[in-house]
Amino acid sequence: MDAAGSSSPPAPLRIVIVPWLAFGHLLPYLELAERLASRGHRVSYVSTPRNLARLPLPLRSDVDLVALPLPRVEGLPDGAESTNDVPDDERELHWKAFDGLAAPFAEFLATACADAATRPHWIVADSFHHWAAASAAEHGVPLAMLLPTAAMVAAVPRPPPSSESAAYSFELQAAAAARAVPRYEREGMALVFANDGASSGMSSRQRSVLTAQGCTVAAIRSCVEWEPESFSLVAPLLGKPVVALGLLPPPPDGARLAALANREHATVRWLDAQPLGSVLYVALGSEVPQRPDQVHELALGLELTGTRFLWALRKPSGAAADDDMLPPGFQDRNDGHGLVTTGWVPQVSVLAHAAVGGFLTHCGRNSLIEGLLFGHPLVMLPIFGDQGPNARQMEAKNVGLQVARDEEDGSFDRHGVASAVRAVMLEEESRRGFVAGAARMQEVVADAERHERYIDEFVEQLRSISG
Repeated sequence: MDAAGSSSPPAPLRIVIVPWLAFGHLLPYLELAERLASRGHRVSYVSTPRNLARLPLPLRSDVDLVALPLPRVEGLPDGAESTNDVPDDERELHWKAFDGLAAPFAEFLATACADAATRPHWIVADSFHHWAAASAAEHGVPLAMLLPTAAMVAAVPRPPPSSESAAYSFELQAAAAARAVPRYEREGMALVFANDGASSGMSSRQRSVLTAQGCTVAAIRSCVEWEPESFSLVAPLLGKPVVALGLLPPPPDGARLAALANREHATVRWLDAQPLGSVLYVALGSEVPQRPDQVHELALGLELTGTRFLWALRKPSGAAADDDMLPPGFQDRNDGHGLVTTGWVPQVSVLAHAAVGGFLTHCGRNSLIEGLLFGHPLVMLPIFGDQGPNARQMEAKNVGLQVARDEEDGSFDRHGVASAVRAVMLEEESRRGFVAGAARMQEVVADAERHERYIDEFVEQLRSISG
């Protein structure tokens, strides 16, 4: 401490971030890397060469991109480094290649730890990265495990403890809604946990358990304001301290710049010609394509409502290259008030457009945050993973409405689609309620100062834990 009584600022942290090989993880945790780097911390962001090459540029100069070669696995297509590159029937081969990153990561970390000037203070890795946890333990580097939403964590069934306290009884009651999982969703996840690992030798559940056992803390891309009913449950359910990252929404300035940069994109030009708030944007992600029959029911449901729509459509699973993905005559019948595109869509620019008045979404975390950043009410059609818990959470907040599904097999029809779309887009009384619910969540997502505070608090908690 100097004569004036002030102390020098703490030295910057050196942090290694290792996201899962899906762009729904790569992009938000790149945002985390850049926010940490903007505070003077030295960040190494680790992925495979092709994934790093596809990141949006420019990046901050003080984020180091570390490329680890994805091991070659027979049967996996060349260049299939992200989950978006991998056909559905080759997911197991991708897991096998992913597990093969253990050796190059161990080599990278050993080299970094050999010099005090480069030794990481923390590793931040997704929940599947059991090999990162093992390397971190070998070198005495604490690891923060990245988690999905609190709603997803709370929805995973667990056996009750041997003695149930009053506090735990309360937690069970609070979690009851989050755990009301439809049969088709519950059985689908059970099938995944039972079958995956057959080729790679380890299931995704095993990977997550090993990572959780090796982590020092869990870091969750969430906050109590986003999911107060679930957030407090994560630490007791996991048995680890939990730190919030906030939602890592796109910076408002970045969204505006993206809109300007994409103003000549065909979808944006089409929106320019539509009335204010009249268009339903339809996008169900790129990771889990729907079957052709589901695509047809969704299309016919949109047609029944007569609402304007912009549909970012991915090729259905099992469709041949020359298959018509839409019902016969659909595009002709909807010409003028509906646009279907199978190419890349600048989603943030579309959602920022004044002509968009609602969002039909699969409820992936990135899409939810981007849609609610602009206050759009939601028509929800979850498909996989955390999307079901996310949708139930948003429906409970009156942000929108789920499409009615068959409880046994999860199927839906055109009438269920049309009913949900009408309620969110066309029926004045119900729409007012959903718009108000979306506006309440927009206040959480768009509060930039709140999310910057969460990053600062995250850093302080890392400092306090590592000493």
